[in-house]
Amino acid sequence: MSCVHYRFQSRLTYDSLQFEGLNITAGELKRQIMRRERLKFCQLKISKAQTDEEYTDDDALIPKNTSVIIRRVPAAGLKSSNRRFVGHQAGPSAKSSQTGDSSLLSLEQLLKTENLAEAKASEEDKLKAVMYQSSLCYYSSRAAALLRTSASGGAQGFPAASCWRWTTQTERES
Repeated sequence: MSCVHYRFQSRLTYDSLQFEGLNITAGELKRQIMRRERLKFCQLKISKAQTDEEYTDDDALIPKNTSVIIRRVPAAGLKSSNRRFVGHQAGPSAKSSQTGDSSLLSLEQLLKTENLAEAKASEEDKLKAVMYQSSLCYYSSRAAALLRTSASGGAQGFPAASCWRWTTQTERES
């Protein structure tokens, strides 16, 4: 049994692939590696480990006991999924909330709504309502009232730590 030692460019260790004969074609090596590693929707580039000479032809013969480096390349015709979020693009719901559309629910109404997915409101208001509703069970009634005023725009952000201490002290007293 003959073998070829291969490693992916991102790995440190070599794996071995066994085959019959003295040589294996680059195309057959690619097929066996893709099957063994369970790769789909990509192409492989093979190059010699010692010289970085790339095997461009699938009919090129690779001798036994050769070490090669494998590079994954996106398949032709497929778009890369390596995308980054560029910036916020205001959708139609965000524009309508800025213009004061009367058909949209206010934030106060959203805070009391159970099904936010089907509510007619801007995405930003829906997110504020979700944040408020998800944290509601962790706070006392006074802290929830403070959160409600901060969510509706009465105060900016969360109350200071001193407000939380004052809230818990007054609740203990009553």
